[in-house]
Amino acid sequence: MSEEVIGSAPRFSVIVPVYKVQGYLRECLDSVLSQDFADFEVIAVDDRSPDGCGAILDEYAARDTRVTAVHRAENGGIGQARNTGVERARGDYLLFLDSDDTFAPGAFRAMADRLVQTSDPEILLFDHVRTYWWDKVQPSASGELLAQTGTETFRPADHLESLNLFAVVWNRAFRRDFFTGNGFAFTDGVYEDALMVYTTMLTAETAGCLDQVCVEYRQRRQGNSMKTPGRTHFTIFEQYRRLFAFLGTRPDLDRVRPLMFERMVSHFLFTFARENRVTPADRPEFFHRAAAMYRYLEPAGFVVPAGLDGAKYQALRRGSYPAFQALKLVNGARVSGRDRLRKARRTLGKQAFQRFYQLQLRRPVDENLAVYSAYWNRTPACNPLAVYEKAKELAPHVHGVWVIRKGAEDTVPAGVDFVVANSPRYWEVMARAKYLINNVNFAGDIVKRPEQVHLQTHHGTPLKRMGIDQQKYPAAAKGMSMRKLLERADRWDLSLTSNQHSAEQWERVYPCAFRSLDAGYPRNDVYYRATAEDVLAIRDRLGIAPGRTAVLYAPTVRDYQAGYVPRMDLERVTHELGEDVVLLVRTHYFYGADPRLVELQERGALIDVSTYPVVEDLCLAADALITDYSSIMFDYANLDRPILTYADDWDVYVRSRGVTFDLLSGEPGETPGVIATNEDELIDAFRSGRWDGAEATALRAAFRARFCQWDDGHAAERVVRALFLGQGPKPAALPLAERTVAPSPRAAVAAVPGAVSVPTAEVSAADVELAG
Repeated sequence: MSEEVIGSAPRFSVIVPVYKVQGYLRECLDSVLSQDFADFEVIAVDDRSPDGCGAILDEYAARDTRVTAVHRAENGGIGQARNTGVERARGDYLLFLDSDDTFAPGAFRAMADRLVQTSDPEILLFDHVRTYWWDKVQPSASGELLAQTGTETFRPADHLESLNLFAVVWNRAFRRDFFTGNGFAFTDGVYEDALMVYTTMLTAETAGCLDQVCVEYRQRRQGNSMKTPGRTHFTIFEQYRRLFAFLGTRPDLDRVRPLMFERMVSHFLFTFARENRVTPADRPEFFHRAAAMYRYLEPAGFVVPAGLDGAKYQALRRGSYPAFQALKLVNGARVSGRDRLRKARRTLGKQAFQRFYQLQLRRPVDENLAVYSAYWNRTPACNPLAVYEKAKELAPHVHGVWVIRKGAEDTVPAGVDFVVANSPRYWEVMARAKYLINNVNFAGDIVKRPEQVHLQTHHGTPLKRMGIDQQKYPAAAKGMSMRKLLERADRWDLSLTSNQHSAEQWERVYPCAFRSLDAGYPRNDVYYRATAEDVLAIRDRLGIAPGRTAVLYAPTVRDYQAGYVPRMDLERVTHELGEDVVLLVRTHYFYGADPRLVELQERGALIDVSTYPVVEDLCLAADALITDYSSIMFDYANLDRPILTYADDWDVYVRSRGVTFDLLSGEPGETPGVIATNEDELIDAFRSGRWDGAEATALRAAFRARFCQWDDGHAAERVVRALFLGQGPKPAALPLAERTVAPSPRAAVAAVPGAVSVPTAEVSAADVELAG
């Protein structure tokens, strides 16, 4: 084993180019920083990323001195970002890691040991695996070849089989003096890896191999630049022109030209065959440019491969595009009209595939029509409702229509236009509305037209695992098709977020092509706009007696349990807390009415608010919140009132559902206040005053700073301006210190003349100031 010497010149310099990968960046950096071989530096280059990547890099750099965050003034592409990293590197060896990939555990230790065993070659090649969103792990085709070399070194130009390894820079380590001494630098544009790999391999005098998997190469479902169709893929011609220009300066490498020519043509054909790279409109031009380079660079006496590949080479040499089409060289990407119809029927389903809907889909999109839905068509609510209300004010030209499930029509407020799901008008508005706004997904049989704009507002900040993460938790994913889930998420154009944590999670667990709209949650605007009179009026409607401390208890659903199971003895807790405290109990909306809660309410032990339609009212009325793992904690934190975490089954919940951070860690930014794991601890928290003490207040402040990042009372305005008016998410969110939240019930009493005072505690000067 090699010895670790941490000094001014680390063994490895890990260069990470960063652009629009906020959903994957933490995992990437963590895979580096958790290596058991610690003699390295990380140079992470923010290539003017428009999302939260720059802030993430600064966060990591602040807490680990091995990380250097470099922010480029302008976006220059992955090649320029890597060059920037090389300029800053001090290590013996350069490692290039793409920011959506990860290093495998133990990778650095294995590399360091093999470098010692091979006497520090100029290049060390190592193995990788491909990982897929459905948890498949695919070995590379390189393992056997890498294993054959053992601890021997070789000259790559004399062992041409080494040039058949996957031509990327992240599956090899470059000795820095070799790399910089020969003046290697990445070029602009995509396919820069192939040029760098071949020129460095053909220059190196010594190379070694390591047959251990060191890199986990993420196969992104969407978002990878190599899978984005467009003219950028024409850069491949310039990259290979540069390669052959390099070969022209090295007569000693003439024997390598046939192999490089074959690799070039194979790369052209591979790229051409994929519609996610070369669009149908660009195919003729791409083909003719490939054919021209074939004829110009073909080595004398070149022998084409046998079989179908040979036919492809011959067709390209002749420059006959019709011959390419005859050979079906697009890898089956073209689908017959009959196949398209069958696929459409499967997608739409039997009920939706009716002539009426198809006719509506052929009509023009109504530029001034928006369709709203919330909680699977239950009733107008949540973020969509707040957007709807603000749109009536700022974008009155856009007519809003709500989708409501059959039987729930009487829940719609007077004056609100709505359609019943699956009615004829439902199919009409779904086909023709310019805007689709929902906090869950619309039904799978809905066709998203290219002209339509879909805003996914979500309905909470994710503590629990969501999206593709649920695959690891059978109880959470029971009966769920991940492929169908992602097909529905493919319809999203915008994903609304209220904090950076959510933005990162949504992009990672829903690997689709949407854009994050960092505007805050419109449903939380009321926490900054409600008045003292509003707070007191809500308490009066709920039947909260004057002078009582109201505590909202809102537990979340348990995937491992069927039906509502009380997590605490509510009768005992209410008795122990005393007459001055009243519990408002709200079960999750997945559950129906609970007879036990009804009985306790009739006895005056608590107030059952499970069916109360507006959860924001409940939060405004409550002096404190008790919850477990419900996302209500993130919304309630806006009010800056005490939050108690009652987690009697944390270990079970984590194993059955998974979590995105440790809620019970007690660390600032993770724990919102007092933690109780049993009834005795919960009761003691109130009796001792810890529920609203200095420690709980400090934890709450850090929690608010992290999770109420873009909630300031203007979220709905930002959404409406961005969605309907094309103005971007303006105005920017106010700093936390400049926001004024709705007054607490205690402060509301102090602010409203004639209101009944609260005898259980004195009104502080801070409460009076807050109310004003």
